[in-house]
Amino acid sequence: MAWYARHARDLPWRHTTDPYRIWISEIMLQQTQVKTVLPRYLAWLDTFPTIESLAAASADDLLKAWEGLGYYRRARFIHQAAATIMEGFEGRFPRDFDDIVSLPGIGRSTAGAIASFCYGASTPVLDGNVKRVLKRWHGQPDASDKALWLLAQQAINISGKPGIWNQAMMELGASACSAKSPDCGACPVNAFCASAFQVEVSQERRKAVPVLDVHWRIDLHICPIKGIWLTQRPDAGIWGGLWTPPITELDAPPVEAPSHIHQLTHRRLHLYAYQCESEPVGAGHWVPSIEGYALPTGIHRLLEKEV
Repeated sequence: MAWYARHARDLPWRHTTDPYRIWISEIMLQQTQVKTVLPRYLAWLDTFPTIESLAAASADDLLKAWEGLGYYRRARFIHQAAATIMEGFEGRFPRDFDDIVSLPGIGRSTAGAIASFCYGASTPVLDGNVKRVLKRWHGQPDASDKALWLLAQQAINISGKPGIWNQAMMELGASACSAKSPDCGACPVNAFCASAFQVEVSQERRKAVPVLDVHWRIDLHICPIKGIWLTQRPDAGIWGGLWTPPITELDAPPVEAPSHIHQLTHRRLHLYAYQCESEPVGAGHWVPSIEGYALPTGIHRLLEKEV
């Protein structure tokens, strides 16, 4: 904790104990880098300064505010949780851990972060950084999540300052004990770490998750007067709830090269743009400007090339 006091990054969510702000930061930071989250977090709070304003917002406004962060399911969970807080907790973020973890989109680790940062509860965090620190510290590279939860709980119980302890563990995993380049010489607990100065990064890395190639035809109906024709994606599946030109999944890749390739975690989207002169059919509407609509980053990149 003394090391953390000297080396902690100056991040806006570390200057508050407001559970709403902590909650939003924790959800945004799931699978998204800090540098990407920073401007979106501040803009989000300008747009939705309270849980009440968040719950009252439309789904489209919420997704637009989330644009560029990816994993849009997180934004829909936030919206659902805000409604739950307004209806079930009189608009106040719950204090009890069991109530926090019952909210949509909040798991045990996120609930532990909120409860410890805001209310001083001895509830550990077990994100990817903390898991790695614990495995190395205890020399248990194959430890199960169940075993790691126990180790995390034992440590935080004697920390004296649970919120700072959780922050320090996450900061250590993001810096000196990083996944790719651990710096044991800069680690504050190297004298007690079973893996100090002998971390084998290559042996720690998990097997690569297969990436599936998907080929999509993107029909661009563009009119100088009406604008562009957009449809809303189904809530389930890739880009759920976002607005796009009509998309048709192709059984096989066309002969021509894709107009744009967009990489997701488990999918590689090959997008083939077709300029359409016929009138669009099916659900959708003409949009004079895409400014107020939440479009996936992949579609933004495609339109930059094609329009």
